[in-house]
Amino acid sequence: MDYLQLAAALAPIVWLIFSLVVLKLPAYRTCALTLVCTLALAVFGWWKMPAVMALSAALEGAAMALWPIMIVIIAAVFTYNLARHTGSMDVITRMLSSITTDKRLLVLIVAWGFGGFLEGVAGYGTAVAIPASILAAMGFQPMFAAVICLVANTVPTAFGAIGIPIVTMAGVTGLPVETISYYTALQLFVFIILITYLLVILTSGFKGIKGVFWATLVSGLAFAFPQLYTAKYMGAELPCLIGSVCSMIATIVWARLFHRDTAAQVDPIPAAEKVKAWLPYILVFAFIILCSNLFPAIRDALGAAKTTVRIYGDNPFTFKWIATPGALIIIATYIGGMIQGVKVREITGVLGSTAKKLVYSGITVVSIVALAKVMATSGMINTIAIAVADSTSSYFPFISPLLGALGTFVTGSDTSSNVLFGQLQMEVANRINIDSIWIVSASAAGATAGKMISPQSIAVATAATGLTGYEGRIMNRTLAVCVGYVLVLGTLVYVAIPYLHLL
Repeated sequence: MDYLQLAAALAPIVWLIFSLVVLKLPAYRTCALTLVCTLALAVFGWWKMPAVMALSAALEGAAMALWPIMIVIIAAVFTYNLARHTGSMDVITRMLSSITTDKRLLVLIVAWGFGGFLEGVAGYGTAVAIPASILAAMGFQPMFAAVICLVANTVPTAFGAIGIPIVTMAGVTGLPVETISYYTALQLFVFIILITYLLVILTSGFKGIKGVFWATLVSGLAFAFPQLYTAKYMGAELPCLIGSVCSMIATIVWARLFHRDTAAQVDPIPAAEKVKAWLPYILVFAFIILCSNLFPAIRDALGAAKTTVRIYGDNPFTFKWIATPGALIIIATYIGGMIQGVKVREITGVLGSTAKKLVYSGITVVSIVALAKVMATSGMINTIAIAVADSTSSYFPFISPLLGALGTFVTGSDTSSNVLFGQLQMEVANRINIDSIWIVSASAAGATAGKMISPQSIAVATAATGLTGYEGRIMNRTLAVCVGYVLVLGTLVYVAIPYLHLL
């Protein structure tokens, strides 16, 4: 093993963590600097990547960052800003308060249930940006809103965007999608329960569990069992969507039945006003569902509005102008705003001011996705993965989730992590004679842990809560949770191997 080469491959990742957590540098500065250094390593280091290829890889990463990722961030914050502009957010806040004013239950409903639902139907940062902005509007501290939504947006990402990460993993490895889906849901089952309790602890401390113990358990189990059942018998597309909806409904019903004393006494809100306030979000939900894999005819028809270009290598890069979550959210918000009585010019002004305020976040996202593309295409990621695999041998199942988390940390995407490491995980599993589907699933499950510390995800959270420049502080709060998450998951994956025949 060439330790100098391994150290060079790790350098961008180590520097990102050090600069954000220890030096607390603004993410847009350190990510841009790290991108330049990574390009230099790829071209002049061990990998000898041609300069033109390195630059074109970075350019393709930048294009991916702008569309569809950055457009989702702008769209989500735009929807929230328009809701504030029209006063709809005040109505939404009153409605949620009428269910409960208990912050612990609100976190379970908004960050966990609603956030999981958004992850299930859209992904691409919507599950962090929209719930975080809603919590901030309800009076939660912006830093807390950002952290709590990042932690909540872990387990649901395995089956996010109508199951794209798992479907992609199956495509990369050639393994059956149904089994990967089931094993991944099984490995994450315990974490669904743990995360719900962790959200309560982060909200009110360990003493905060008292009084909402059963509500928290209901919220977790109502997510875990439907997701596991759906993953086993229906595949990868619906587990997160069905689990999150069941969790949201169960938590609201439980709060209504057993925590009625926590509901705020608010003046009755007419049904028409309620619908009007939620209309942009209702349309977002409807448009994304209609353009998802559940309705292929509509998806394909709208997907025809696209531009395909060759940026890096022989694989074309496609810009989908309508059938992408960000564009759909913006269209839904425009329509919702007009129905609410807002003029198009006024709505456009809100969109323009939103985009202007997100410039630094845009620099961060573009830099980190471009960096990830260069690390992947140059072979730097592969260098790290092979070194880990060769040095762990029979203990690799314990490390497998860590590689998945590493992939998400670098790329900001579960899907990209699965693309990076899926094939390698399968090959190592075959080399050490362990069920390859179990190991590949462990990588997919571990990828969910990296979501909460990914600079890209943190950039989404800071943009939604107006905390641009505080990325290091947020990563500092989520890093320990991520480490604990990966260690527990790795232990479960390793210990369960002798009992796989029982599954």
